[in-house]
Amino acid sequence: MFKRRFLALSILAFALTLTLPLAARQAPAQVTSAPEYGPAKGTLVIIGGNMSDNFGVPQRFIQLAGGPNKKFVIIPTNGGNKAADGTPIVYKAETVLAPWKKRGLTNVVMLHTWDPKVADTEAFVAPLLDADAVWFDGGRQWNAVDAYMGTRALKEFWNVLLRGGVIAGSSAGATIQSDYLVRGDTKGPDIMMTDEPNHQHGFAFLKHSAIDQHINTRLRWDDLIPVIKRYPEYLGIGLSEDTAIVVTGDRFEVIGRWKVTVHDNTHAYQPWNKPYDLLNVGDVYDMKARKIVKYGNGANPGRGGGGGGS
Repeated sequence: MFKRRFLALSILAFALTLTLPLAARQAPAQVTSAPEYGPAKGTLVIIGGNMSDNFGVPQRFIQLAGGPNKKFVIIPTNGGNKAADGTPIVYKAETVLAPWKKRGLTNVVMLHTWDPKVADTEAFVAPLLDADAVWFDGGRQWNAVDAYMGTRALKEFWNVLLRGGVIAGSSAGATIQSDYLVRGDTKGPDIMMTDEPNHQHGFAFLKHSAIDQHINTRLRWDDLIPVIKRYPEYLGIGLSEDTAIVVTGDRFEVIGRWKVTVHDNTHAYQPWNKPYDLLNVGDVYDMKARKIVKYGNGANPGRGGGGGGS
């Protein structure tokens, strides 16, 4: 009896399958994999320093957040945690927020602490719980590491992205978004790879990456070369001033004023060229495929285009 019932159910299931459209019977279920580099949700705006209002970068950040009436949180912590005598640096909200209010933001707050114990509290992270966008100021990126790494604040930064929000920053606020933290040494910014174990990694909003900034004005075009040689698993990204990459998933678009370098150890470069690609404004780069997938208005320099001062 059981065998006959099982056989009947099997025949019925097969008959129902035949009534489905051919595409539904043949196509396997699609599995959407998480991005390897950028966040699964939300957007990153990573800027090479000296963010003026002349090249559309802050305007793009505000637009991606949903407009000037959305809630913005500004983090000045990279500017310094403690003075030379050890006393905590105090930031004035009106000073920190003034340029953002000038850009038309109506709901913007400052958030800062030097103390990771404070950053781990419910009261401190309250402004982040409904934030649409977070901005990291420039300075020295290890200050943000000291204050927020491993705390509830870092978790809530990530939650902004998970809600589809935006995280952005310029100069040190760009580098802090990467996985490997270049120039993270407390002895000075000219040290690309620190021996200080607590300052070797950023917040990794952009995974498998090492981000440098000010490459044009400070002639840092080649500075990522030894980093990627030592750590070939990372993608090195160098950013000019007033220039940004807008990251969604595994792709980014170059916006702003000037050039972006991409150091990729998986490609062979000609010995007469610099060992990195040079991207122009409007170019779209696929980090997973390791190639430019769309060219913007600038000329295509080809692979290993090298760099020079602005």
